[in-house]
Amino acid sequence: MRKPFPTHIVVFLLPATLVYTVFMIFPLLSSLWLSLNTKTEAGEMFVGLANYVRLLTAPEFSQPFWNALKNNVVFFVIHMLLQNPIGLLIAVLLTRGLMGSSIYRAIIFMPTILSVVIVGFAWKLILNPAWGIAPTIMKNLGLEQYYQPWLGLESTSLTTLAFISVWQNIGIPMMLFIAALSRIPEELYEAARVDGASRWTVFWKIQLPLILPTVGIVGILTFVGNFNAFDLIYATQGALAGPNFSSDILGTFFYRTFFGNQLQPGDPYMGATVAGAMLVVILIGIVLYLWGWQRRIQNLQF
Repeated sequence: MRKPFPTHIVVFLLPATLVYTVFMIFPLLSSLWLSLNTKTEAGEMFVGLANYVRLLTAPEFSQPFWNALKNNVVFFVIHMLLQNPIGLLIAVLLTRGLMGSSIYRAIIFMPTILSVVIVGFAWKLILNPAWGIAPTIMKNLGLEQYYQPWLGLESTSLTTLAFISVWQNIGIPMMLFIAALSRIPEELYEAARVDGASRWTVFWKIQLPLILPTVGIVGILTFVGNFNAFDLIYATQGALAGPNFSSDILGTFFYRTFFGNQLQPGDPYMGATVAGAMLVVILIGIVLYLWGWQRRIQNLQF
């Protein structure tokens, strides 16, 4: 006898599918279609990939685009080298029965729930060379000769913003790593203790191999989040991402191109093209990760 069609699955999936289609799929397809068109005196005209060629070759677009892409890569690398390893270290320390670990978790995670606008404004006040507390603190520590207006220098503005972002978001990988570490069976730790394994050996031989999938997920989330970043740069440096575009990333470049800024008129078609290029960059990164992860699984099988 033929089984009846599971209509309850459709009932449960339909609301989420409709919401996702209306707020994600449709805007994405509309943006991609907009990037394939341009405005003429006769109206909107389909131009194919001409806008993308213009983005990569015309000096008024290619120079800021490559500068923003380079800065975005630096922004991402700093997060990967600082945020995720430190988050993993904190997670390991907080899962070892440390007294008051729940309080430490709450304190470290607290900045992630703060508004990025508030965080950016607060750090601008802290680092301000005229009335900020950072110069005073460094002077009291005898380090006043090392203080610089970090947000106001081309050489340090992007790195400083990356450090602020790491400080705010480090609680997210920490909590993901804590969740992964708590799923490791206690029997493995007991067997390691019986064999006389040190804590360092336990980490490298037991903990790290078992949480590698979570490490990969955190890496992907960091990559996507950083290449979609916008709010912190905008809140602290404005749409021009100064000084002299030294902290400009793809998100702020997209904002200026789409909406315009000061004497620069907005161009929705080229703005959609920048968004399409951002999508391509993110997709390439995800595909490379999945390809590398698949090769790793195949090597483990053999």
